Amino acid sequence: MSKHLIKAATILATVTLMGACATNDGRNDDYPLMSESQSQSHPYSVAYGVIDSIQVSHAEGKTTGAGAVVGGVVGGILGNQIGGGVGNTAATVAGAAGGALVGNRVERSRKTEEVYQIGVRLRDGGYQTVSQSDVGNLHIGDRVQIENGHIRRY
Repeated sequence: MSKHLIKAATILATVTLMGACATNDGRNDDYPLMSESQSQSHPYSVAYGVIDSIQVSHAEGKTTGAGAVVGGVVGGILGNQIGGGVGNTAATVAGAAGGALVGNRVERSRKTEEVYQIGVRLRDGGYQTVSQSDVGNLHIGDRVQIENGHIRRY
């Protein structure tokens, strides 16, 4: 096998592995955001109260792995321009790995999402904060029902 073919296979394997690792951000997006309870209520119960606060925060979005792949390829190409022999191969692999990490971070930062933290003073005197991706027509002072981690006016 030629040196160039071995180098290309090494870059491709590194970028593929980095791309697969980069998409796992620890979240399970198959489920909606769950409520964070500061009271004794159960996550799948119904509660009633009044909205006490609404705060907006920004959460990093999901990545597809495309940023890691593109970054890995670019980093591998740039790393390949450095040195010769074994040093060149090491620079190529390091460039691919570093490029994959940077590409993943760039993709994630471009996909930020707004999350609303809605604080509710419950009828029983407790307090519950619910995270939702949309506040809809909810306002401070509204009487609301919390059911299965979602708030709606009643």
